[in-house]
Amino acid sequence: MKKFFKLEENKTTVGIEVLAGLTTFFAMAYIIFVNPSILSLTGMPWGGVFAATIIGSALGTLLVALYANVPFAFAPGMGLNAFFTFTLCMQMGYTWQEALTIDIISGIIIVIITVTKFRKTIVLSIPAFLKDSISCGIGLFIAYIGLKNAGFLNYIGDSVNGLVSGKSIVPTLSSFGNNHALLGLIGLAVMAILMARKTKGAIFIGIIITTIIGIPMGIVNISEAKFFDISSAGAIKDVAFAAFGDSGFASLFAQPGRVLMTITAVLAVFLSATFDAIGTFIGTGKISGIFDDSETAAVNKKGFNTKFEKALFCDGIASATGSLLGTSTVTTYIESAAGIAIGGKTGLTSAVVAVLFLICLPFAGLFGIVPGEATAPALIIVGVLMMSAVVRINWADIAEAIPAFLTIAIMAFSYNISYGIAAGFIFYSLIKIFGGKIKEVHPILLTVAALFLINFIITALK
Repeated sequence: MKKFFKLEENKTTVGIEVLAGLTTFFAMAYIIFVNPSILSLTGMPWGGVFAATIIGSALGTLLVALYANVPFAFAPGMGLNAFFTFTLCMQMGYTWQEALTIDIISGIIIVIITVTKFRKTIVLSIPAFLKDSISCGIGLFIAYIGLKNAGFLNYIGDSVNGLVSGKSIVPTLSSFGNNHALLGLIGLAVMAILMARKTKGAIFIGIIITTIIGIPMGIVNISEAKFFDISSAGAIKDVAFAAFGDSGFASLFAQPGRVLMTITAVLAVFLSATFDAIGTFIGTGKISGIFDDSETAAVNKKGFNTKFEKALFCDGIASATGSLLGTSTVTTYIESAAGIAIGGKTGLTSAVVAVLFLICLPFAGLFGIVPGEATAPALIIVGVLMMSAVVRINWADIAEAIPAFLTIAIMAFSYNISYGIAAGFIFYSLIKIFGGKIKEVHPILLTVAALFLINFIITALK
């Protein structure tokens, strides 16, 4: 194991990697229950999506562990699952089988551009300050997720189907008058103290302590823990390969009037999935040192010669595989940063996550007792750590400051990594074009910025 994952070469140990894997898993385990809840609104069987979520996440994560040897975990992307349900199915009128087909086509395109090295070339076209902006934006983004999941924020606005909507949406600080927000605050304090004391495994220990504290507070109910139910795995048959039926590929392009709309939908999923993954790899990999400058060298060589190239390939395969199994697009998870922050450096971290996902099939009830209030503070702490890249941005140069700020702010406030990247790309390109410095912008970055802009225009006209 030490030799296969090159632990000594990466200056890590089995203990650290296992701890990192446990931390990453508990930080992202909410997807096991959240994803089926969202996708089932389209009419998809909850049990089938539950099984597809676990198996798709485990396969993708195990692939990146064994092939790329990096500590990243894969799962159906938050935002991508919401787009699947509320946009593709509810707004655009696709059946869930057709929506899966759109995700599969997008995944195949991602695999193709990864194999042809075009995806890596996109990464090379991004200026250093924008890469740092992406790191900071992701930090603020996941910190916001943590604040929300911890119950620290309330929202003023109209409620539609249980969601806050309307122009009067304003986030306000919770009064901490309920035990959920209070437990989240206790968890944040525990983790902050442990981090300040440089305690190894501080985040994971904090999650365990917070979960235990949640028992007498009435938030964690041990009696609800179910220890074994193997039947949940078989439910995947209800959604796996559903895209190949009469309601999938056969009907998707049957109506000529929907062809343009379908192409637009594929483009939207492709851009979001592609840049969510690129943003996560850049944001976490650069700060942690997992992907150094040498990882971006030798673009034109045949095959995959670096961990970065291999990780991108695994992400592409996972994108297509997840949809084949019956869930929305599987992508690199930003919560991987939780495990990386406590020392995870190799694929052993990912392998642990993959095994834990599979264990969840019969032991879902046991893992489910860890409350969101226990994992949310971990995301806030990781957000703090990722903001360190902000000092490398030249804020005195307005040509850098505006794209950098918009990347960071829109990524967090729009609750979408790819939107933040899109804002940075578009405004950086506009500033350079109208400043007479278009030659300083890589042609690929200009092209991607244009695609983002076209996608926004088409969406606005619908």
